[in-house]
Amino acid sequence: MEEIKKCIEEVSHFLDATMGATNREGLIFAATDESLVGNQDSSVKAFVMSSDNKTVAGGNTYIKLNHDQKLVAVAFIKGTDVVSANYLELLAGWIGSALKEKNTEEESEGFLKNVLLENELPGDIPLKAREYRIPYTHPRQALLINFKENFDLQVKSALNSILESEQEHHVLPMDEKNLVILLDLGKHSALFEQSSDVALDEKKCQEQMDEIEDFPNKIYDALNESIEKLELHIGVGMPTETLKDISRSYREASLALTVGKIFESDKKIMRYNKLGLGRLIYQLPPTLCQMFLSEVFESGTYEQLDPETLLTIDKFFDNSLNGSETSRQLFVHRNTLVYRLDKVEKITNLDLRSFDDAVLFKLASMVRKYLESLQSDGTFNPTGNKW
Repeated sequence: MEEIKKCIEEVSHFLDATMGATNREGLIFAATDESLVGNQDSSVKAFVMSSDNKTVAGGNTYIKLNHDQKLVAVAFIKGTDVVSANYLELLAGWIGSALKEKNTEEESEGFLKNVLLENELPGDIPLKAREYRIPYTHPRQALLINFKENFDLQVKSALNSILESEQEHHVLPMDEKNLVILLDLGKHSALFEQSSDVALDEKKCQEQMDEIEDFPNKIYDALNESIEKLELHIGVGMPTETLKDISRSYREASLALTVGKIFESDKKIMRYNKLGLGRLIYQLPPTLCQMFLSEVFESGTYEQLDPETLLTIDKFFDNSLNGSETSRQLFVHRNTLVYRLDKVEKITNLDLRSFDDAVLFKLASMVRKYLESLQSDGTFNPTGNKW
């Protein structure tokens, strides 16, 4: 129905005629004269029941609009002369083309979703891509956008206007809160070809890499500017060389969101290639993590670290164990920092000024965070509560 409404709205801009469309019951849902919308046309029901494709009644000309061998609506024009009939034929043809294009778009979207979910046979992907006129060999990258609340059509419309029209980008709603953008990196293809004949100078290569790297940030900023109070996170997968491999990039983007929300919940854009230790920990069995944690921290020791001490530890790690810079950022005297680190050593038996102990503490605190997330989701119940 939306396609029919669009066509009739476009017609009103250049054709001085009263035209519109009704449903099978005769209710007018679109018209060049907006005052007609919502009115009932009594001539339509009898026309729908007849075998005629076109008829004249009550000073109007009517034509049936069929799609996929089904009657979807009835178009009408005020007038019964030949010119009016020709205008109505043109409108019906236009609407038919729009509905067919919409159908093809939906089929293409369904195909791409199946590729992402690995529901297509690898050998069929190149053939179907050609059928839907989707470039197969273009490098692509998957971005998975997760919204806190259900998104609406306004989001998809905003994304389509943000993305460059000359590129074959695709916006695919996966469910009410998740939406995938398949970025077409065709114009950067030389960066991903292992044996490319195109020689890129170092400066140009870096510029193109920076452009790809910055694209998720642009999308995030643009969405927040165009739609108020929109809370979202973006997971970024790695680029792939062909359409067949895009499912891998989608899995990576999904994993980036999952792992990123556990270990870096303050970040809005989470990249698969920047997950670091979090990706390794996420793949470990929870029972093994619990054993490791109980070996590093004795029962109840971690709980003795107050928020101020934990903030100090985080800043100390952020500054690569640099005491002077940490004390400067915390606005405390260096002796105060030394006192707090001594306190941590007394409680945990780990001297964070020692690289080995610092790595052990960092790893154990990340493992703890991971287990807490599993416990809050109900997917893991620790035994003995010794962590």
